[in-house]
Amino acid sequence: MSDAPRRDRLGFETLAIHGGGGPDPQTGAVTTPIHLSTTFQQDAVGDHRGFEYSRTGNPTRASLEANLALLEGAAHGFAFASGMAAEDAVMRLLGPRDHLVLPTDAYGGTHRLATRVHQPAGLSVGTSGLASPADLERALTPATRMVWVETPTNPLLRVIDIEAIAAVTHRAGAVLVVDNTFASPWLQQPLRLGADIVVHSTTKYLAGHSDVVGGFAATSDPAIAARLAFVQNAAGAVPSPMDCYLVQRGLRTLALRMERHCASALAVVDLLRAHPAVRTVLHPSLPGHPGHEVARRQMRAYGGIVSFTLKGGEAAALEACRRTRLFILAESLGAVESLIEHPARMTHASVAGSTNEVPTDLVRLSVGLETLDDLLADLTQALDPLEPAPGG
Repeated sequence: MSDAPRRDRLGFETLAIHGGGGPDPQTGAVTTPIHLSTTFQQDAVGDHRGFEYSRTGNPTRASLEANLALLEGAAHGFAFASGMAAEDAVMRLLGPRDHLVLPTDAYGGTHRLATRVHQPAGLSVGTSGLASPADLERALTPATRMVWVETPTNPLLRVIDIEAIAAVTHRAGAVLVVDNTFASPWLQQPLRLGADIVVHSTTKYLAGHSDVVGGFAATSDPAIAARLAFVQNAAGAVPSPMDCYLVQRGLRTLALRMERHCASALAVVDLLRAHPAVRTVLHPSLPGHPGHEVARRQMRAYGGIVSFTLKGGEAAALEACRRTRLFILAESLGAVESLIEHPARMTHASVAGSTNEVPTDLVRLSVGLETLDDLLADLTQALDPLEPAPGG
């Protein structure tokens, strides 16, 4: 019997550090080697040591896939060259005339992929707010084969009850996909709540340093896993060994980073709620947030993304984005540095005029790991000139 501890008894932080396979058996290296080789020697025709060609499989990628699958509680994991490549592979599980339900608050790139790439090829796409199981039931058709969920959503931070939506989805004979990018597996594990597939942009919290683009999909369903493996190899949108190494390095500090992201976000929420230039603050931690109770139940904490609207409308939102110094004006999220963006003109510009259009006075913050007092001071100096005049 092996003396190694059972992985199902290990904590999240331990799995994040040791879940990729442990020290290299040949050299004892404690970090996963970066295997740059594109091809691998075979001992005889068809007799190899688990790897043939790096598009099909690479040892560095295999380590990341095993590591991240463990963190999501999945039996199978597949790494991709971007989050959109992972989403595309999942949507390729559907065929012409199948029906996909998207949330009305999906990431703009997800909506664009479904409606402008897969819909012209025959996929039917509908949208739903998914605030309740009844919302989903109204959106279902006899052809529905997949329901897509983000929680918290991007950028309005709505929280979807995964267990409740999973029950409705499965009664309809469909597959539930959950984009877990905003939460990360440290905050929630959708497969344990009834989802069939979980997807990530590993570019965000998982890698965490704004230095690599990647994606990931995981499942415990063997038939879905076989199809995803086929698409991953056949379409070839795989990450490089160096990219895999960088994402796996990020996993080692994920829990510590998420704790800080979430704690600092709570302080940012308090500042924004008290500022006279701010109209509304969107964050699941707020008792008045419609998804607050669900978030308390299915998440470990409330996340590091904060959205808010300004009383001065779109002009004030654009000015706030222009004035910050530590909050860098840039797309993306989930890295060590704090970011600010205007979703309507940046990440969600492609959904203008659709059911997924976002408010023009909305600002989204990704709260990073800088000294908290410095972040609060930066937001204060950016917002103070936007205060409405007395009586205004």
